[in-house]
Amino acid sequence: METQIKQQTWGRRSVSYWLTLLLALGIIFIGIRFILFPQVGATGYGIVFNDMRDAAYGKIKGIRDIFSGIVLIPLLAMRMRKATAWVFTSTIVVPLGDFFNVLAANGAGDMAHLMIHGITALVMMVNSVLLFRMPVDAKS
Repeated sequence: METQIKQQTWGRRSVSYWLTLLLALGIIFIGIRFILFPQVGATGYGIVFNDMRDAAYGKIKGIRDIFSGIVLIPLLAMRMRKATAWVFTSTIVVPLGDFFNVLAANGAGDMAHLMIHGITALVMMVNSVLLFRMPVDAKS
C-alpha cells in the first residue's frame, strides 16, 4: 500500500506554467487598461467607440478580462495542472470571439487587429496542448 502523496511535477520548471502565468497577467493588464482608459483599450482591441457613452462596454470587457486572468492564478499557485488546463482551454473562446467580432465590424482588411486576436488564440491552443500533455517524468 502506498502511503505517500506523489509530489506534483508540474510547476515552475514547466514552459506551460510560465506561459499560462504570462498570458494571465497580460489579460489582467488589458482588463485594467480597459477600465482605466476605455478609449485606449478599445483602440487596441480593434473596435473604437462612437462616443464616450460606449465606454461602459469597455469597462464591462475590462472586468471580463480581469476575471479571465485572475481565475488562473490560484490554480497556478496550487500547481493544479489539469484544472489549469481545463480552465485555460475554455478561455480560448475569448480571443476567438474577439477575432470574429473584429472581422464582423472591420472586415478582413484589419489584419493588425485580426492577427492580435488570432495569434493569441493560436498561442493559447498550443499552450493547452502543453498543459494537457503528461509531463515526461510523471509517466511510468
